[in-house]
Amino acid sequence: MARDCEGFSRRDFIKVGSAGLLGMTLPQLLQLESKASAQPAQARRANSRAQNVIMVWLAGGPATIDMWDLRPNAPENIRGEFREINTSADGVRISEHLPLMARVMNRATVVRSLAHTIPSHGPATVFMTTGNRPTPALNYPAMGSLVTRLMPAATGVPPYVSFTELRNGTAGQAGYLGTAYNPFIVEGAPNALAGRGAPTAAALRVRGITLPTGFTLEQLENRDRLLRNFDQTFENVDRNADLVGGLDAFHQQALEILRSDKTRNAFNLQAEPDMLRQRYGMTPFGQGALAARRLIEAGVRFTTVSIGGWDTHGQNFNALRARLLPQLDTVLSTLIDDLDSRGMLENTIVYCAGEFNRTPRINNNAGRDHWARSMAVVIAGGGFKRGYAHGTTDVNGMAPATEPCTPDDMCSTIFNQLGIDPHQELNTPTGRPVQLFREGRIIPRLIG
Repeated sequence: MARDCEGFSRRDFIKVGSAGLLGMTLPQLLQLESKASAQPAQARRANSRAQNVIMVWLAGGPATIDMWDLRPNAPENIRGEFREINTSADGVRISEHLPLMARVMNRATVVRSLAHTIPSHGPATVFMTTGNRPTPALNYPAMGSLVTRLMPAATGVPPYVSFTELRNGTAGQAGYLGTAYNPFIVEGAPNALAGRGAPTAAALRVRGITLPTGFTLEQLENRDRLLRNFDQTFENVDRNADLVGGLDAFHQQALEILRSDKTRNAFNLQAEPDMLRQRYGMTPFGQGALAARRLIEAGVRFTTVSIGGWDTHGQNFNALRARLLPQLDTVLSTLIDDLDSRGMLENTIVYCAGEFNRTPRINNNAGRDHWARSMAVVIAGGGFKRGYAHGTTDVNGMAPATEPCTPDDMCSTIFNQLGIDPHQELNTPTGRPVQLFREGRIIPRLIG
């Protein structure tokens, strides 16, 4: 099994479940560790443009120097094998192996001056997905968990859904907010060969909130009564027990989702035209992105869909050319175009990022190594500028030359567009006030 250089399996990034449907059981519920925060949600600002976020995560550290910020005038051992091509955005040029993205760049922004100083997969993933530099003193919540806390989702759908567990569950989680704000993890894969009339039993499902085969809602209600009896017993012993509050919040949310058909309908990809499914690509990544769009339509606030394999220490150009860039080009361009055609792009942010870039200098294995001092991300929708390239790097792509920004700046700007003050405070379970993004600043030039 292929693993990245720190031992994480590529298979972990795109879940193709084989264990069957998982049910919500009392022992599993009792494994939940923390309660939902009792703090009232902050009112959303009136000038918010976005309501939802789809994060497209490129796990392993994509070589953005070969994708969004090529160096055609650099020496041969830096500029690499790919050429630049023009795009629909005036003056914005990207890799020749992203021709479909070139067509939709007039609806997106590429940020070329992003940088940080953590060239290790795990901590860098935490930084990019939380907007806070990792520290042993506190586990910061992922953006999706913060959105769950501050922007309640529609009744009957999970607020935060992830099609992957990032870095063995060490990123993408709720941190100090507690288990009730963790993502609902999707398992399974759509049947790529299924037509509209095909059964969907082997399709996507959400871990922990899918009824096992033959298990009825009546049986679920009986189990719910049993759990309430357990809760009453706990409360009689200790009315302040953290466990009870956390279990109750998560359990009630799960029950609402089970009683609703919104999530199940969102995963019914056979309801989509075959042509659109083909446009996304009949791969777990492509069909996951289509499901993410359907979840957003159903009322989910934040979804993460991921493709791994970007840890290209060797044969970087072959991997990008043959496998990685064609999939990304197809999926990301179709997602942007699909959202726009439905009138959803104005209120949905699409954020495509990985944990870091790769070294400008090509190594002896025709690969590139870890490099966090310069990187690029793509963002579209939600009131962000269209057809814009923000910032530049130096001639060799080593560091930002103009408009430098950091992961916390990007997260702050995203939350600004969601109508959330990036500097507002939430309390940890011990009562410590913590800013959402303690060092982040809003980047006005990214906003349309």
